[in-house]
Amino acid sequence: MGTIDLKAGERLDDLQIKGYRIIQDPERFCFGMDAVLLSGFAHAQDGASVLDLGTGTGIIPILMAAKTGADKLVGLEIQPESAEMANRSVILNDLEERVSIVNGDIKEASTLFKAASFDIVTSNPPYMINSHGLKNPDAPKAIARHEILCSLEDVISTAAKLLKPGGKFYMVHRPFRLAEIMSTMEKYKLEPKRMRLVYPYVDKEPNMVLIEGSRGGKPRLTVESPLIIYKDKGVYTDEVYEIYGYNKN
Repeated sequence: MGTIDLKAGERLDDLQIKGYRIIQDPERFCFGMDAVLLSGFAHAQDGASVLDLGTGTGIIPILMAAKTGADKLVGLEIQPESAEMANRSVILNDLEERVSIVNGDIKEASTLFKAASFDIVTSNPPYMINSHGLKNPDAPKAIARHEILCSLEDVISTAAKLLKPGGKFYMVHRPFRLAEIMSTMEKYKLEPKRMRLVYPYVDKEPNMVLIEGSRGGKPRLTVESPLIIYKDKGVYTDEVYEIYGYNKN
């Protein structure tokens, strides 16, 4: 593995898989469980090309590089500082031949990449609909959580443009927007094919949804068994430990 200097406020976190590490700055934004779950839900065949929209720290391309045989993984990130930090994580893990980080806007992605050029598009987009009440809508954390610089429709329409026919779209989002997610995917002919609800505890309401769409796919949706995060307070279920890759080298 490579070595790299950390900037003020940054830290180095162990990803618990293949010895990979990631640079994060808690004052900007740190990846959450949603990104890890998405990297486990997404399927990428050997040799696939993958684009992650709004990559942030670069966590999804790096984890998918560890978990799949995808040949080309690209992370698109609008915030220059985040893109630069993600690129240093790529270098740190000696992944330059497979993973690249591009600084750019999701809304302009079709000018950065050729149409229908990716097998897989992933995204862990901002969940909240607007920035009302935010003290600082320009702050990195606000941009990551609220639809300030891109909307759900921006993400889905961009994915549809950049996916090859039959290509797969994978996203993690919030259940309260599920109707909007489904209708927008169908609007752009990303047919919902697979869905899984994520529950913090077995007796609680779901707080995340993982969804797969297929560009130009036929209507047929499979709803998978629920994914439960905790079996006791502070103790993950076995499946979550497996997704994180604990005890796997």
